[in-house]
Formats: sequence, C-alpha cells, structure tokens
Amino acid sequence: MIRVYLLDDHEVVRRGVRELLDVEDDIEVVGEASTAAEATRRIPALRPHVMVLDARLPDGSGIDVCRDVRSVDPSIAGLILTSFDDDGALRAAVLAGAAGYLLKDIRGTQLVNTIRRVARGESLLDGHVVARLREQWGHDVDDPRLAALSPQERRILQHIAEGLTNRQIGESMSLAEKTVKNYVTSVLAKMGLERRTQAAIYVARHGLADSSAS
Repeated sequence: MIRVYLLDDHEVVRRGVRELLDVEDDIEVVGEASTAAEATRRIPALRPHVMVLDARLPDGSGIDVCRDVRSVDPSIAGLILTSFDDDGALRAAVLAGAAGYLLKDIRGTQLVNTIRRVARGESLLDGHVVARLREQWGHDVDDPRLAALSPQERRILQHIAEGLTNRQIGESMSLAEKTVKNYVTSVLAKMGLERRTQAAIYVARHGLADSSAS
C-alpha cells in the first residue's frame, strides 16, 4: 500500500486529490495539511511513501517542507504540485531533493501514475534539467549545508558574497534590516561559518555565483 500525505492550502484541491486517490486500491491518504508548519511537524511521524506538496503556501513553501522532511527522513519522496511554471521554483525543488515537479493542470490518471512511480523510487525530473541546474550551482549542490538553506537564504548568501551590507541587502530584497540580520545569522549558522568573509570565499571557491540573485 502506497501511503500519501497531501499539503495544499486550498481545501477544495485537497479534497479533489483525496477523492481521486481514495478509489485506488493500492494508495492510502494518511494525512493532510493546509500549512507548511503543520506538514513539517506531522509528516515525519506518519512516514508516508510520498508527500504531494503545493509549492506556494501562506506560511512558506512545499519545497521547503520537502527539504526539511527529507533532511530527517530521506526515504520519503517529495512531489511538488503547483500552478506556476517557474524556473526558480524548479531549481529550488531540485536542490530540495524533490522527485517530481508537476503543474496542477495534470490529468488525474497521470497524477496517480506519477505517485506510483515516485513511490517506486523513480525521479520524474528531467535529467538534462537537473544537470543544467546542478552545473549552474557548481558541483557542490549536494553539500547538505546548501540543501539546508531555503531559496530566500540562498539569495541572502549570494548577496553576502557580493559584499553587500545588511541595509543594502534589505533594499535589494525589500526586507527590513532586522529581518536581513536574522537571515544572515541563520545562513552562517547553517553553513557552519563564523564570518561573512568566509561565506564569500565559499561561494567563490565553489562557483556558486548567480546573476539572478541581484
């Protein structure tokens, strides 16, 4: 039996997917949530085979949930289901270890078959796309320290490497200076670094320069 967990902030979407899966003899929906916080808390305990995650949520992202849950239990496969065809989100999904990235206009039968394939351990992300994204982020994208960073934190890392002050980063990203300070503290802690200069050296040494961060 394939155990599935659903995360979407729209009840109608969750109900529709649940009803689609409930008629399948080999699939069981073991839980659902409308927020990233609840899903991150509950999924590791329920241990589904596949988590179907909405990319954009009021309190975060299903991509962040995928990364956080898989850092605890990498046996749980993540399938991102979104309304947005976004290269940035696709890149974040790759870095978060998602097994698939699907648009919500997918046919029901295709979603069911995709869940089965992902449960078998298959990756539905195009190999060429993954290779290109990994090349853009250098050969160290599998560094667990990078995987621990959210897309927002990776942008902060890029700006740190550019030598921007917290105020300049805040102006660039439309964030309060205090918020930027908290992000910088989190980034350095997750990377195991003590100073901003060390972060800049890491980015330069590992070829992680990203023009999209500006």
